[in-house]
Amino acid sequence: MKSFTPDPTRSTDLRRALGQFGTGVALITAQTGEGPLGMTANSFSSVSLDPPLVLWSAARSSKRHDAFAAASAFCIHVLSADQIDVANHFAAQGHDFSPYAVEEGPNGAPTLHGCLATFHCDTYAVHRAGDHSIILGQITAAATQPEERDGLLFKRGRFGRFTPDP
Repeated sequence: MKSFTPDPTRSTDLRRALGQFGTGVALITAQTGEGPLGMTANSFSSVSLDPPLVLWSAARSSKRHDAFAAASAFCIHVLSADQIDVANHFAAQGHDFSPYAVEEGPNGAPTLHGCLATFHCDTYAVHRAGDHSIILGQITAAATQPEERDGLLFKRGRFGRFTPDP
């Protein structure tokens, strides 16, 4: 095993090590002062059931960071394995929703159809954390798809899907 001390000169090594941990992929949307906005994230996590809290992290270097950090509400969409196009689209830019069926969610955030789950959240807190901000949301409404489908995963810089052991 290759050992190293994380520092700015070792960011490639640290990124490679962190990439060993596979994550789900989510789309975060919000109605902002700039209009509807979307951002792909793999930092989504459950925090608490009482109250129902979740978090995600936004890079402070992102052009979309400030709008999301200031938003009063947002929606987290858990993407399915067949929604790689959605993940790539919103990773590259966040203002164009035209390729997708979207409606306004209960908190005003754009809500895409066909995702595995959606979590409509009021912003609970935003914490600066190094080169990112941790955005906590209190879930006010949630929905899941009735059919079972594979989730979109991200590991070692690539998208994929979970294959269960027999």
